[in-house]
Amino acid sequence: MGRSLFGTDGVRGVANLDLTPELALGLGEAAVRVARARHGIAAPRVVIGRDTRRSGTLLESALAAGVAAAGGTALRAGVLPTPGVALLVRQGLGDVGAVISASHNPFPDNGIKFFGPDGFKLTDAEEEEIEAHLDALDGRPTGGDVGTVAELGGAARAYGDWVADQVDGDLSSHRVAIDLGNGAACAVAAGVLDLLGVDATIVADAPDGSNINVACGSTHLDHVAGVVRAGGHDLGIAFDGDADRMLAVDHTGAVVDGDAILAILADELRASGRLANDLVVVTTMANLGLHRALAARGMRVEVTDVGDRYVLAAMRRDGAVLGGEQSGHVIVLDRHTTGDGLLAAVLLLQAVARSGRTLAELAAAVVRYPQRLVSVRADRSGLAACAAVWDAVRAAEDELAGDGRINVRASGTEPLVRVMVEAPTQALADEIVERVVAVVRGELGLA
Repeated sequence: MGRSLFGTDGVRGVANLDLTPELALGLGEAAVRVARARHGIAAPRVVIGRDTRRSGTLLESALAAGVAAAGGTALRAGVLPTPGVALLVRQGLGDVGAVISASHNPFPDNGIKFFGPDGFKLTDAEEEEIEAHLDALDGRPTGGDVGTVAELGGAARAYGDWVADQVDGDLSSHRVAIDLGNGAACAVAAGVLDLLGVDATIVADAPDGSNINVACGSTHLDHVAGVVRAGGHDLGIAFDGDADRMLAVDHTGAVVDGDAILAILADELRASGRLANDLVVVTTMANLGLHRALAARGMRVEVTDVGDRYVLAAMRRDGAVLGGEQSGHVIVLDRHTTGDGLLAAVLLLQAVARSGRTLAELAAAVVRYPQRLVSVRADRSGLAACAAVWDAVRAAEDELAGDGRINVRASGTEPLVRVMVEAPTQALADEIVERVVAVVRGELGLA
C-alpha cells in the first residue's frame, strides 16, 4: 500500500468523507494486529480519547469496533487532551493509545493518531505497518476471542491530577484569562486550575460539537487578548483543539509565541538544574531572535524539520529535555513523552510567579526578527520537484545574504504550502514573501 494515509500527525481528513467510519474501523483493527505482532500482547488494550467535534463519537464507535473485531479491548476515555491519552498508556492503563482529533484544523475535519505502550507517538515504520495491514484484514476471531469495548472512567481526572502534581509553588499571584478553544481542554483545565489555586477567567469552554477552534483558541489569539485587556488580567493562555499545544498573550494582549515560551522555560529549567546538556531543540520555523537569545545565555540549539515528531526524535537522540515549535508545541521530556499544552501552561505560570516579573518582561528576552508567514492553498505533493519555486528561494537567500532567512515547506496535514521569511525589516520580509508566494501560486496553486 505504501505510506499514503499518515501525515506528520496521524491520519487527517474531512470526517465521513475522507476519514470514514470504515477507515476508522480498519485502523482500529490494524493497530491491534500490529501491537500484537510487535509486543506479543494477546489482547491489546487501546485507550481511545477524542476532542469535542460532532464526528468524534461516530469515529470513536467505529475505531472501538475495529479494536474489538481484532480481539483487543477498546477503553473509551471520552473527551480528553492528546497528552492525557499518552499519559494513561504510559502509566500502564493501556497498551496502545488512540486519539480522535484534528487539532487546530476546522470543525469538519477529524483525525486519528496512535501512541505506543511507552507513551510515544508511533514511529514511521509502525504507521507503515498499520497501513500495510489495512490491505490484509481477514481471519477475524470468533467466539470467546472476540474483543470488548468498555468505558474508562476517571480518565480526565487522572490526567488533570498528574498535571497539577508537576507544579511546585503557589500560582495564585496572577489573574489569568484561559481560552479553551471549545476543545478537549474543556474536560480538564478548570479542575487543574482549581487544584493550583489559579485566579482564572475561563472562556470558550462550552463546546457544542461544531464550535471547536471557531474564533477562539490558540489559532485566534485576539479572543483571549480581548478578554485580558477588558478584565485587567496579567496574562492569557489559549489552547488548540486537542490541547497538545498552547500560546499566550501578555497583559497588553501582545502575543507570546512558542519561541518566547521556550526561552522562558529554558531559563526556568536551567535554574533548577534540569536543562540537560544546555540544549534546546527547535524547528526551522523558530525565529532568529530565539537562536540569539539562547546563544547569549550559553545554551545550544538544534534545528529539525517542522513537526513535533521530529523535535522529539532529536531530543531523544541527543539527550535534550526541552524542545518545541513556534506554534506552541512544547515538550518537556523529563515530565512527558509528547507535547502537552496544559503542562506547558502551568510551567509557564510557575516561571512567571517565581521570577517576580511580568510575562511581557520575560518574553522580551527574545528580540524577534520581522517575520511574515503566508499559507498558500496548493498541491503540496509537487513542491519538492518544483524548480521554479526553489529558484525563487535561492534568489531570496542571495538577497538576504545571511541577515535573515526563508523557509518554504509543505504542510503535513493540509493542502497548503507555507512560505516564511525573516528579514532585517518588515518591509523586506513582506516583499520577499509576496514574490515567492506568487511563484508558488502560479506553479502549484489550487482553486
